[in-house]
Amino acid sequence: MSFSRFLKIKILLIIAIIFTSCSKTDPVTGEKILIEPDPIEKAKKAAAEGKGIFGTFGKDLGKTASGSSSVSFSSSNVLWRATLKSLDFLPLANSDYTGGIIIYDWYSSPNNPREQIKITVQFLSDDIRSDSVKVSSYKRICDDKNNCVNSVSDKNFSNSIKDTIIESARSLKIEEAKKEKK
Repeated sequence: MSFSRFLKIKILLIIAIIFTSCSKTDPVTGEKILIEPDPIEKAKKAAAEGKGIFGTFGKDLGKTASGSSSVSFSSSNVLWRATLKSLDFLPLANSDYTGGIIIYDWYSSPNNPREQIKITVQFLSDDIRSDSVKVSSYKRICDDKNNCVNSVSDKNFSNSIKDTIIESARSLKIEEAKKEKK
């Protein structure tokens, strides 16, 4: 094979790849979907449709199919609700639903006021699985003069909290399924 023939084949392959990479096929309908290669045009089209990097925004935010304005927010995420339900005795310091994190403030039981715990729950997925939630817990022990020492709690403690959240999420999911059947 001559070099010029090899070069022509290579150029044809590159052209074919370029043309086919700008479109994809819809798996349901089988229709070709053209993808805009120009990022500026793509951004203008998304803005015109009311879409952004965080999904739909603007006047259509929270609109349901019937047109009523109803934001489901955290009520739709079972793990989020299960965490709030399981750890409702802890003081809430910060929560960020879009960031997927709940941070609880220091808590001490009335039986042992010198020992405090702090818990952070991070959501890695919406699935009800043990690897969907990451629980970090910290312990603070203070002496009589309020000199405190902070440390990471035992992993077993964090795992037991995670297990409680997962069990609560499963219970909530079962309750929802029963309500939907009625």
